[in-house]
Amino acid sequence: MSAVSSRLPVFPWDKLEPYKATAAAHPDGIVDLSVGTPVDPVPEVIRRALVAAANSPGYPTVWGTAELRDALTGWVERRLGARGVAHTNVLPVVGSKELVAWLPTQLGLGAGDRVAYPKLAYPTYEVGARLCGAEPVSYEDPTELDPAGLKLLWLNSPSNPTGRVLDKAELTRIVAWAREHGVLLFSDECYLELGWEAEPVSVLHPDVCGGSYEGVVAVHSLSKRSNLAGYRAAFLAGDAAVLGELLQIRKHGGMMTPAPVQAATVAALADDTHVAEQRARYAARRAALRAALEGHGFRIEHSEASLYLWATRDEPCWRTVAHLAELGILVAPGDFYGPAGDSFVRVALTATDERVEAAVKRLG
Repeated sequence: MSAVSSRLPVFPWDKLEPYKATAAAHPDGIVDLSVGTPVDPVPEVIRRALVAAANSPGYPTVWGTAELRDALTGWVERRLGARGVAHTNVLPVVGSKELVAWLPTQLGLGAGDRVAYPKLAYPTYEVGARLCGAEPVSYEDPTELDPAGLKLLWLNSPSNPTGRVLDKAELTRIVAWAREHGVLLFSDECYLELGWEAEPVSVLHPDVCGGSYEGVVAVHSLSKRSNLAGYRAAFLAGDAAVLGELLQIRKHGGMMTPAPVQAATVAALADDTHVAEQRARYAARRAALRAALEGHGFRIEHSEASLYLWATRDEPCWRTVAHLAELGILVAPGDFYGPAGDSFVRVALTATDERVEAAVKRLG
């Protein structure tokens, strides 16, 4: 039996462990700005909904309850500006990482097929291609790719790791190119609620997709906007034919969002107050960390949205990681996200106010 893991790259976070140990040895403790995992409380309105649905002895459905689908379609229309969104245009998933990793397999891709993603990108896009035996391809501009054999095109705006936002004109151009060449386009929009110096736009906006969802699917997550990373709550919206096929496959695979999490998702999408409150927390942390990093000699590029600052001192990224670890600050090396990031580090905003204040003092 051949090991599937042999197709995959080395799990990058393991390489950070020695630097984590150095940072943890700081007298005032580590400030971990490496992994973008939420640290603030789950909003009370969501926890109440979860508890109220805790007595759920039966199996949930893969497509979710009618109430969940109503919440998904309503949010997509209200927040993304999409029009005419039906239940067939939405599908809950068990966290967005699961979807990204297994989507090429569920689409039936394999040897001879190509999956494209940005040159600087979340590593799981490549992993998804390798799991099914497809060829991973990275790009600067997707419209310069050879469309032959290209079956799946990933967009990511706002970007992880850079925070770059694709504007409406750029998205429109890419969607038109993908449709012209029959390439299925998935847009990872998990950071869309976290625009700072730009207003992120969805591929489902009528100005981008022309009011048709043919060949276009958006991926959304509640992990960051609602502090629900531990709940594994995410969903797809877009092309009904694509989602219908995925629904059938996922039924056979038992990929069901737990019933209490479905109820919590309904509550989360109905409440904008907690989203605004969380944005304010991240905005304050972002301002403090950005000023401290720039004062310490860093240059910040892109970073107009998302939960990260893309920072450089124009030196190899691991040298920067080591320097900051000596200050008790742990960050992610840019080469985790592709060779183009080898002189950058990704600094997450996901630390408590107290730990952010500690980092600011150390950088000063």
